Amino acid sequence: MSASTSGEKLHVLAVDDSVVDRKMIEKLFRSSSFRVTTAESGTRALELLGLDKESSHCQEPKVNMIITDYCMPGMTGFDLLKIVKESSNLRGIPVVIMSSENVPTRINRCLEEGAEEFLQKPLKRSDVSRLHSHMMRINQVG
Repeated sequence: MSASTSGEKLHVLAVDDSVVDRKMIEKLFRSSSFRVTTAESGTRALELLGLDKESSHCQEPKVNMIITDYCMPGMTGFDLLKIVKESSNLRGIPVVIMSSENVPTRINRCLEEGAEEFLQKPLKRSDVSRLHSHMMRINQVG
């Protein structure tokens, strides 16, 4: 049963190496009735998603969307996107990439790899509202 039909809040995994940006994203999504889990790196996000270690009994993830910064040390948001989209258990989760830099080639590359959206930082309430209605459509179909 999807979150939207069971009465649960939609759950977002917010990934950003900046504490300030993570707090801002968390506040924006929580004020729009989302449940939010934050991660400071792509590696930590994979741990939360159960992808850090190969396990034969990988549970279905409990997030409805991943929103990640593009530029992070170690693993970029693009790297995280590729890993999620290559995973049979996770590929259905919409991934939204955000960046403070407007680089058309980067944006296109992310969208071609399966990103749902590419947003400019700082995130605005209108971005969250648009993502919310987008996620409601996805969760009603799935």
